[in-house]
Amino acid sequence: MTGNAAPRVRGGPVPSAHPSDNLTHVELIHIEKKIEHWVRFGPLAAETIIDRRRRIFAFRPGAIFAFVRWASNDFGTIISRIDIVRAVEPHEPYQTLPFVRPGGDILLKIEGWPKVEQVLRHIDAIQAIGIDPEDVSPDHWRHVHNRLTASHEPRAYTADQHRAFLLRRSVAP
Repeated sequence: MTGNAAPRVRGGPVPSAHPSDNLTHVELIHIEKKIEHWVRFGPLAAETIIDRRRRIFAFRPGAIFAFVRWASNDFGTIISRIDIVRAVEPHEPYQTLPFVRPGGDILLKIEGWPKVEQVLRHIDAIQAIGIDPEDVSPDHWRHVHNRLTASHEPRAYTADQHRAFLLRRSVAP
């Protein structure tokens, strides 16, 4: 499987390409030792269970979430990826992303298990200082993306940075 098309299970509903509820829908799949999609963080608005292997998580516009995808075949891992995405408002421009409908504002896109693992550790470090990762400045997630893409260590997110971000957000129009 290339990751471009979701596996279809007979009898289960499949979300439309353009949901009408203004939410961003993420298709989660778990097929033991083959495909795993999960959400690492994000404020869930709704959940739909399709069958024992598939669920749909939905996020409200503006919500930031981390979507992790892993897949393997008989020869080993074929994809390890994490995307940190901001769910978009209706009629707002967005980038497309497999298993995410309609798409979102991609703040971070990292491939390859070693770098994905770095992002997961970075998320853990943010949580360790008492900050929810979905509340982190979108600019910080872009910074992490850019640093890891250039094979550099991203700077830590601090409580002072977070306070400054919250103050900026409270006075911005």
